[in-house]
Amino acid sequence: MGRWVLHVDLDQFIAAVEVLRRPELRGRPVVVGGDGDPAKRGVVSTASYEARAFGVHSGMPLRTAARRLPDAVFLPVDKPAYEAASARVMAELRALDAVVEVLGWDEAFLGVVTDDPEAVAREAQRRVLAATRLHASVGIGKNKLQAKIATDFGKPAGVFRLTGETWFALLGDRPPDALWGIGRRTAARLETEGVRTVRDLAAADPARLAAVFGPVIGPWLVQVGGGIDDRPVYGGEYRARSRGREVTFQRDLDDPDGVRAETAAVARSLAEEVVAEGRAVARVVVKIRWVPFTTRTRGVTLPEPAIGAPAAAAIEAAALAVLDGLLREERRPVRLVGVRAEFT
Repeated sequence: MGRWVLHVDLDQFIAAVEVLRRPELRGRPVVVGGDGDPAKRGVVSTASYEARAFGVHSGMPLRTAARRLPDAVFLPVDKPAYEAASARVMAELRALDAVVEVLGWDEAFLGVVTDDPEAVAREAQRRVLAATRLHASVGIGKNKLQAKIATDFGKPAGVFRLTGETWFALLGDRPPDALWGIGRRTAARLETEGVRTVRDLAAADPARLAAVFGPVIGPWLVQVGGGIDDRPVYGGEYRARSRGREVTFQRDLDDPDGVRAETAAVARSLAEEVVAEGRAVARVVVKIRWVPFTTRTRGVTLPEPAIGAPAAAAIEAAALAVLDGLLREERRPVRLVGVRAEFT
């Protein structure tokens, strides 16, 4: 018997929920985002595999998706429906003999002790499919990092195992941003240091990367390169690490005062939710998108965590301060602003 981590990831979750409600859409390209009107501004929340085959993906402007795939079916986001489907999935996973750590609507880690992790993975798939008619892919590893990456090798609706024994054979020659937690910007900085592959990253000097990325991130990157992850599967109640809201303007705003007013309104709307939830805010992040589609995010850590009414005031004040800095850097019209509160 050994300890294993399974990563259960629902395939094209939001699109799949919509197809279950509208069986006539099965096999057709489905795009979910905004209020479902591609003539208006908004972004793709998810796309079915049929739509992805034509290059439609999450985060793409709805108008771009419509130009790329005019015959697609566009649907509005229905958050309550997705939350209800997710709750049924997680209930089925909790019925297994496993520690369940929910990551969001459509994915969770399972911590299991077994001599046959593939059998547990297939049982998880069977339970989810029988209860919800939703398909899931399952990655298996000795830790969260390995399991998370393994899932992509198993999609769609498959099971795949990735361990230290197979890590470099599968990933060694890939760029660092093939790994969970490493983005394109970090990969670009690594390349300037001569680190071009996962194998290079695993062999890098932690002290050298600490000098570039900081004393925590630098050594952590080397660990990730080697497939090392010592975080346990947490079986407590799932609580979002942050809350955010954003607004896409149907007409570009070229007046800085107007952008500030809209950002303040978004911050106040977000603050109402945060205060009602009783969460302590540690950091506030602002997202801004200029014309045509340049996006920047920047955040600030609060002097001390804020909760209740002080949190509401802190969110708005911090958001406006960050926004002012961004607006000083760019003078172009703005098409979107967003505010996110990160919790302790």
